[in-house]
Amino acid sequence: MTSAEGAVRARAIDLLARDDALALMVHGIFDGTPPRASAPYVAVGTADGVDWGTKDRAGREVRLTLTLVGVGSAIDDRAAARVEAVVATLRGAADGWAVVGVRTIRTRFTFARDGGWRHEVVVRCRCLAQ
Repeated sequence: MTSAEGAVRARAIDLLARDDALALMVHGIFDGTPPRASAPYVAVGTADGVDWGTKDRAGREVRLTLTLVGVGSAIDDRAAARVEAVVATLRGAADGWAVVGVRTIRTRFTFARDGGWRHEVVVRCRCLAQ
């Protein structure tokens, strides 16, 4: 069994990569920030975890950061909406863990100096060991 953080990251990457609608809007889904990639793309970033166990089961609360990186006009937010829709489906089995609760706890939009932009989504996943 991998760590809950690793399991949630792997599940998120898998779900995002298998989403056909998102694939039409971005050039790729990456595990971390890619060294060279043309925008738009999604980077699955850090996963921070804290104890969330019960008396009889191990558990972790994992906060996962997903970043949609884009260029040009930021008015069309279909890709960001699609990322958030896919994230909502994270519940389920994940390599020895059961993701029992998923909630978007923060979104942040920023402009970059080079004319690009970033849309960050932080998701809280509550996991119990299977």
